[in-house]
Amino acid sequence: MSTPTPGAVMRGAVDLSSLRGRADAPAGPAAAPQAAAGGAPPLIFDVTDADFGQVLELSRTVPVVVDLWAEWCGPCKQLSPVLEKLIGEFGGRLVLAKVDVDANPQLAQSFRAQSIPLVVGLVGGQPVQLFTGAVPEQQAREVFTQLLELAAKHGVTGVMPTSGDAQTGAEEAPLPPLHQEAFDAIERGDYAAASTAYEKALTENPRDEDAKAGLAQVRLLGRVQGVDLSAARAAAAAAPSDVEAQFVVADLDLAGGHVDDAFGRLLDLLAVLGPDERPVVRERLLEMFGVVGDADPRVLRARSRLASLLF
Repeated sequence: MSTPTPGAVMRGAVDLSSLRGRADAPAGPAAAPQAAAGGAPPLIFDVTDADFGQVLELSRTVPVVVDLWAEWCGPCKQLSPVLEKLIGEFGGRLVLAKVDVDANPQLAQSFRAQSIPLVVGLVGGQPVQLFTGAVPEQQAREVFTQLLELAAKHGVTGVMPTSGDAQTGAEEAPLPPLHQEAFDAIERGDYAAASTAYEKALTENPRDEDAKAGLAQVRLLGRVQGVDLSAARAAAAAAPSDVEAQFVVADLDLAGGHVDDAFGRLLDLLAVLGPDERPVVRERLLEMFGVVGDADPRVLRARSRLASLLF
């Protein structure tokens, strides 16, 4: 969701130093995840707190894309197939390390994962912030191309051996038709069409949690598309009680991964509004909770404050 910013300089915001000593890999060339039965090492693999040191070493040979996800995260389920497809397209010039943040809290903390899906690059053992959220396929492809260009500048130009289609990960089950329709629309950047598809899916099955999460996500993407951040913040600062102005900045904060800031802004707004204006702010908060995920601790904290403000 946020604008990809690989940049020309490695970013040091992620503290990975505590994980370096975990590598059991031998010195020298990258210690890639082991292949089964003597085949080529996988391009896509799961990684844990305990073995992440090997991934850091691998990134000295080939750029690594790190996908931080969770089972309960609807947008993660949209993004993961895109990432896996793209890794296959790049033919061994990139590898994908998948991190379940629930099972690996130290890695989640090290990457300061305020919102997921979070995608980070590793080049020469150093992190490169890429993007947050289920971005369209073409946008992710462009970011990966920029990551390769950055890696080349730092002498990281290795290519992992591949063994054909086996390296693209386990075959994904086909999406339900309306979910596929929404996914295709997201790839085109047509968020209105994606919203319509998810709404139809919810009409057919009101308990479709993936459709609920997807709808909240694409509505957010549609609202922030083309918005000028500086102008939006200036307007919100000039009119602290203007609901629409605060909504715009809260959307931008959420899209940029600043989850607590987004929730806090609307909860503070709710606290000063009259009873007639409160329902619309409550509804926007509930929609934002759906983007982040009901199990997220930041959502739980915000729900608690919301309840205290309303009741």
